[in-house]
Amino acid sequence: MTDEQYLQHCQALLADFVNALQARTSTLPEDDPLRALVQAFDQLAKDSQDQYIDGPPLVQRLFTTYPEIAPLLPRQLLWFFGGDCLHFMPDEEINRFQALEEARLTAAAQGDVFDIAEARAKLLNLQ
Repeated sequence: MTDEQYLQHCQALLADFVNALQARTSTLPEDDPLRALVQAFDQLAKDSQDQYIDGPPLVQRLFTTYPEIAPLLPRQLLWFFGGDCLHFMPDEEINRFQALEEARLTAAAQGDVFDIAEARAKLLNLQ
């Protein structure tokens, strides 16, 4: 998995997250603050240029203001955004994501195909 493929993978996860949030909040009043957060995530998913800048504050806002909805956010996105987002991950999980990242980079350097879903399942003993 190249860096570009990894970016596309994470952007797809973000788009799926936004779709799930939109479905869950569609019946809320237009002026509900959660709908504003969903719109901000939607804009983030559409404009990939500033994702590393705009993503972490949105994730922090999600986790601190709406902790009941935070589990919808794929854990991979916490790693993807990095920085303050890592505060929402236990050390063991950070270590697992670091191992996945190292395996992905090693495979890319060797020109090997890297299946992140398979590697994650293997690392978590899900196979």
